[in-house]
Amino acid sequence: MGTQNRMITCKDFLRELSDYLDDATDPALRAELEQHINECPNCWVICDTTRKTIQVYKGMDLHPLPERVHEKLMDAIARRAAGRAARNGQAGGAAQG
Repeated sequence: MGTQNRMITCKDFLRELSDYLDDATDPALRAELEQHINECPNCWVICDTTRKTIQVYKGMDLHPLPERVHEKLMDAIARRAAGRAARNGQAGGAAQG
């Protein structure tokens, strides 16, 4: 009910998670996000797990994909993007969820 701070929802937290973990949020928003994760066990777990996953991957050696795998992956992504573009064009003004 207070007008000073808005209530951060789980959806808000998830939207800001990447910037939060990168220390790219302004101090006021960061404080609100930290209050939320201190009060929301689900978001705390998501944040903690994501932070730990990033740390694991930062410590790994890079292994390039074989060229054939890279080509197949890029083809699959292009097909999926084309399919989405076609569906969005057909959907017209329908709301996307």
